[in-house]
Amino acid sequence: MGHSFSSLPAEERPRFLASNMIHECNNPSTGGEDSLFQARIILIRSALQEGRLEEAVPIISKMIEDMDNALLNIALTGESGAGKSTFINAFRGVGHEDEDAASTGVVETTTNITFYEHPELPNVKLWDLPGIGTLHFKPESYLEQVNFSRYDFFVIISSSRFRVNDAKLAQKIREMGKKFYFVRTKVDIDLNNERRSKPRTFKEENVLQMIRNNCLQHLQKIGIEDPKVFLISSFELESYDFPKLQDELAKELPEHKRHVFFLSLPNITEDIIDQKKASIQKRIWLEALKTGTKASLPFVGIIKDDDIAQLRKHLINYQRKFGVDDASLLKISQASNKPMEEVKALIKSPHLLTVTRDESISERLLKYAEVYFSVNGGLVASGFYFRKSYYTHLHFLETVANDAKILLNLTLLSNARI
Repeated sequence: MGHSFSSLPAEERPRFLASNMIHECNNPSTGGEDSLFQARIILIRSALQEGRLEEAVPIISKMIEDMDNALLNIALTGESGAGKSTFINAFRGVGHEDEDAASTGVVETTTNITFYEHPELPNVKLWDLPGIGTLHFKPESYLEQVNFSRYDFFVIISSSRFRVNDAKLAQKIREMGKKFYFVRTKVDIDLNNERRSKPRTFKEENVLQMIRNNCLQHLQKIGIEDPKVFLISSFELESYDFPKLQDELAKELPEHKRHVFFLSLPNITEDIIDQKKASIQKRIWLEALKTGTKASLPFVGIIKDDDIAQLRKHLINYQRKFGVDDASLLKISQASNKPMEEVKALIKSPHLLTVTRDESISERLLKYAEVYFSVNGGLVASGFYFRKSYYTHLHFLETVANDAKILLNLTLLSNARI
């Protein structure tokens, strides 16, 4: 098993930390392949190898701070009726009749600049902008009026054909060094109309390709070189091109904003759940690395009450992030027409901190940690001990993410029956 951190002479501990960091940085689950992440890890490793522990901790702390405090401002613009508000609600996981929903309807509902906070992440805002070329938002002054510099990227939305003003806006955004994405909404309506009108010859993939080609050809005609168009339905966000759009957005964002972006995504595909889990796991690892750099505790002993309280707090947070909290379970229960008890019986995370006669919470938590590192290996296998609760955090995260997949499949099955 190797030596514990506390058994080593003080002068050897920095090099011991550095050697074990190399093992974890080569593990993709910690985000080791991200260029910015790797650049900072090199700085930390260098500080540890040279015995400059006091320099490593601030770098790690800054990485954690950047992830926790990252602001993400997403601008959505398009003509009246394009489906901006519906997209905003779907992205935030909010129903149209919920109190904090963006207004939707058959008449123009966006006449002012309005932002909508993510229900779980107030540092993520989606901005509903009036369409360019409307009465009070002329093309020549549009970017200044909407405070262009505020946004991380623009989503230009249309439910039919993109207009000349959309192309002009895209060109201005590009000139000013920011990203834009063309999104064609309401493809579910187009597919249903085509299916009804041509029931014998209808093929979904052909209709989608026809819509895509039409958008691309028109954008090229009005001056956009090599355009990309994403076809979506805000009522079926998991279908069509939303997963591709999500990947494109994540790829273009800085590393710390990518973390908050993943957390903000609705749990509509298993891929999103896995990406969200990997991003949270990276933060857990950074926090443990910070603790390991500052402390010298081996993985032995009793987990204290304050450890348990913190773990309970983190478990609740994971459940909310993955839609496995009581409020989300109630919605799933109602949508699937299954009793709440039956839904809870399908998942494991609500019982993680349940006490039994034969086992204390401390004993159970230690067992969770042992199970996790016996299966996954990693730092303990290479001889380096993190704080006692580290592997328990990972076990909680893994359990909650698996629960989210079970609930996702239940929801998809229920929707298929409607």
